[in-house]
Amino acid sequence: MNNFKKGLFTLLVALVGGFIALWAYTRYFDDPKIVTVQPDQAMRYASLPTSNSAPLPDLTFAAENSIHSVVHIKVSQKGNYYSSNNIFDYFFGDGGAHSQQMPMRHGAGSGVIISPDGYIVTNNHVVDEADEISVVLNDKREFKAKLIGTDPSTDLALIKIDESGLPTLKFSNSDDLKLGEWVLAVGNPFNLTSTVTAGIVSAKSRDIGINPDQMRIESFIQTDAAVNPGNSGGALVNTRGELVGINTAIASQTGSYSGYSFAIPANIVQKVVSDLKEYGDVQRALLNVKIGSVDAETAKKYNLDKIEGVFIGEVQPGGAAELAGIKDNDVIISVDGVDVNSTAELQEQISKHRPGDKVTVVVKRDNKKKPFNVTLRNKHGDTEIVRGDNPDDIFGAKFVVVSDRDKEELGIRYGIKITELGNGKFKDAGIKKGFIITQVNKNAVSEVNEFKRIIKNSRGGILVEGIYPNGEVAYYVFGIDAK
Repeated sequence: MNNFKKGLFTLLVALVGGFIALWAYTRYFDDPKIVTVQPDQAMRYASLPTSNSAPLPDLTFAAENSIHSVVHIKVSQKGNYYSSNNIFDYFFGDGGAHSQQMPMRHGAGSGVIISPDGYIVTNNHVVDEADEISVVLNDKREFKAKLIGTDPSTDLALIKIDESGLPTLKFSNSDDLKLGEWVLAVGNPFNLTSTVTAGIVSAKSRDIGINPDQMRIESFIQTDAAVNPGNSGGALVNTRGELVGINTAIASQTGSYSGYSFAIPANIVQKVVSDLKEYGDVQRALLNVKIGSVDAETAKKYNLDKIEGVFIGEVQPGGAAELAGIKDNDVIISVDGVDVNSTAELQEQISKHRPGDKVTVVVKRDNKKKPFNVTLRNKHGDTEIVRGDNPDDIFGAKFVVVSDRDKEELGIRYGIKITELGNGKFKDAGIKKGFIITQVNKNAVSEVNEFKRIIKNSRGGILVEGIYPNGEVAYYVFGIDAK
């Protein structure tokens, strides 16, 4: 009986305690939270098991397929100029002048073999102003190379060696390149031949403003594959070992690789080298418009419904765009079905064409899309082919009248400046691009036509006097038996 009473007492104490706890909880804790646990959701690590991971790409085939087609290019620059108290006496008299040898300068870069008979593409800045070009193949054979042509606006050059049966790289459609796609950079950094590095495509259609040419076309492929001095002109290839670009520049504060490199897209390369081989000059197609990017400010100013495309600030009268019906303040959306959202993307698409080609350009006008069939034109405003043997060339050089700023800085009153320099008498004599001709055969030169007239009336030889942009005065002498 006593045990029964003790048990009953314990039960009553437990019940009272429970009621007190329930009262305290409801009194001091409002809105109790209900938490459910789903036992069928097992805990997992943040990383997936190794067995389920996607494998890294195998780049060995691409490396082996490309390394034999990438060459090491070595260049040297030299030249003579004549100095005397009376150089005119040397040229026409007793030979009292003497030749001074300019210091030999050496450089190096890379190139890509694109045909079995020895055509090689590289950067213009690798071979620019070179007096001698040598090509070293991956098997260590070395050849002298001939410069076929250059295109400063894209920083490309085409050279050739006399050899056959060479390994080549196949061009790929660079428009198909995707962000995040694996690529290899193949070249000769720091004279370390046959070097391969890997990375991904981190951006496309980059305009980095590195090319000083007024007609520059920059639409670089940006990658994080390590590229250093000496890689210029080398290959950027995809995982199939196809050429997708020509490595050209790096973004760096030190001059060495620090994260990003830039390559000219293969579609631009293929067009330029084809023109240089066939015509001796690049057939540059133009829309004849002044363009700019569409940003938030532009969209607001012109009531555009979206920030997209390329804005046309001005359509040149009589140009390709105007003749097709395109107007000022139109926004170009696409070219032949390829969307363009930056000036670099538009330039890349147009640069693939030649004057006379017809393209479909879609523009937005009053926020409505309109297609136009445009016949592209050349720099002269027509659709004719521009030949490399341009009559404006004189001994392989092209000129402009020296600017007032140059006159003031150099202390001269007149002159014509060499803006482009190819093979010819000037280059053979040691004259460099940028040289300002002030006198020819003791006749002052202030216009290109004046220079032509003096050359035409000269017999036997030419005495050229002038000055370089750094203030160095120089004299050159050469015969005119042939250009």
